[in-house]
Amino acid sequence: MLNVSHLTKKYHRFIANDNISFFVNEGEIAVLAGPNGAGKSTAIKCIAGLLRFDGEIELCGHNNKSIEAKRILGYVPEIPAPFELLTVWEHMEFIARAYQLTDWQDRAEELIRRMELTDKKNKLGRELSKGMQQKISICCALLIEPRLVLFDEPFVGLDPHAIKELKAMLFEMKAKGVTIIISTHMLDSVEEFWDKVFIMMNGRIEAERERRAVERSGENLEELFFSITEKNTPSASQGADRSSHTGKSTRSDDAERRDDG
Repeated sequence: MLNVSHLTKKYHRFIANDNISFFVNEGEIAVLAGPNGAGKSTAIKCIAGLLRFDGEIELCGHNNKSIEAKRILGYVPEIPAPFELLTVWEHMEFIARAYQLTDWQDRAEELIRRMELTDKKNKLGRELSKGMQQKISICCALLIEPRLVLFDEPFVGLDPHAIKELKAMLFEMKAKGVTIIISTHMLDSVEEFWDKVFIMMNGRIEAERERRAVERSGENLEELFFSITEKNTPSASQGADRSSHTGKSTRSDDAERRDDG
């Protein structure tokens, strides 16, 4: 379960996330959708506890920066950053030691097999392609069997087999009650399995929809996305369906990618 309340993130005069609030239940796959620079990655980093922010974020009832929250959270960043001098298997061992896991080897072997990294187990992080580094990120995030997982553009760089396996893993985790958040602007990658979507523009959530409501209305995800994001004038955007609104905000694309610790 994820509860985000009045999340605001500023980079000096730029507002990357503007008082956004949303809730995702256990066993739901929620999508943060929006064009580049909408504030999706900033929100994901705030939830993961990587950025300072105003507001409150709770993971399964725990403050997101607490040890209890970090023990149940898996995070796959947009840009993988494996340890250059650790092998694939040593990454698994590092995570297992950090989280004090027991009997983790079989699960690690299974994740590595499904991501087709078995023959790369002894390769160093710096020797791997971006796609294989992304696979390591996925394996590390899922090794702990998290109750909540954050994915930031998870399908970018993956080969077709890995995309198929990751989608299968998403369905498996959903069936186990895991809360899943996916940030993306590639709508076709999530079309078959999303439960709830939050469409972001200019740091705010401009629309929130559940899959059942969209299907009943005859809309589809792509039509909904463009109906919101292609509104160009302030007067047009005033009528948008927003989950939160505090007035006009400004931001920059570069600001979203800065990390203030």
